[in-house]
Amino acid sequence: MKQLFIIFFTASLLVAGHVKWLGNYDKALQKARDENKTLMVLLIKNDCKKCKNVVKDIFTDKEYIDKLNKHIVSVIVNIDNKHSFPIEMYWSNIYPTLFFVDSQSETFIEEPIHHITAEDVESFISNIGR
Repeated sequence: MKQLFIIFFTASLLVAGHVKWLGNYDKALQKARDENKTLMVLLIKNDCKKCKNVVKDIFTDKEYIDKLNKHIVSVIVNIDNKHSFPIEMYWSNIYPTLFFVDSQSETFIEEPIHHITAEDVESFISNIGR
């Protein structure tokens, strides 16, 4: 019975929709430019309790995951790895923070979201790809 549960659980993870997160800012920016997509930057910090849960609490709504993956390149950036992104652009003292960026001009599409809610993400995603 336990083996059957493990097989079922593993299979459900493989077919379940999820946000395709990248872990390298430069590669994510280049991919977004090449595909002419918006760049979504999630800024986190090692010692942030909210950061640990934001991905599973906010970015798991199957209603918008497909649209997000279709129109946005998503990257998680850790502020503690300062060499991995332009810190002066994505500076914040509130974590996690979410940025939506025009990949061609590398400018913000809207103000950074500091207290991220599912409604914030859904609102932005509902306006893309129309």
